Amino acid sequence: MPGLSHLACHKARDFFLMEQYVPVLIALVLGGVVAGAMVSASTLFGPKKHTAVKDEPFECGNPASGTARGRFSVKFYLVAILFIVFDVEVVFLYPWAVVFRRLGFFGFVEMLVFVLILAVGLVYIIKKGALESA
Repeated sequence: MPGLSHLACHKARDFFLMEQYVPVLIALVLGGVVAGAMVSASTLFGPKKHTAVKDEPFECGNPASGTARGRFSVKFYLVAILFIVFDVEVVFLYPWAVVFRRLGFFGFVEMLVFVLILAVGLVYIIKKGALESA
C-alpha cells in the first residue's frame, strides 16, 4: 500500500506547515484581546462628563475658527513633504551606524557623500525660501 504511506507523508508535511502559523495566530488573538480589554476598560472606568467643548469634532484647546473647508497655504504642504523626505533620509543613518566598523573607511566615505548630498539639498531649499513662513 504505497498510496497510504504517501498520504500520511503529505498529512504530516501539511501539519508541519500549519504548525508554523500557530505563534502568529496566538499573537493576533492576544493582540485582539489586549485591544478589546483596553477599549472596554476605558469605556467602563473613563470619565463620562460631556461638555460642549468635548463634544466638538476636534478639540485642541483653542476655540474653533473658520470653516472646516478652510484652505491651507501650499507652503504648509511643502514643509510637510520636506520634513518627511529628510526624516526618511535620516533613517538610513541608523543601519549604517550599526555596521560602521565592518564597513571601514569605504563605508565612512559613502555615508559622507550621502550626508553631503542631503546638505546640498537642504541649502538649496533654504536658498529658494521654501522654509520661510508666508
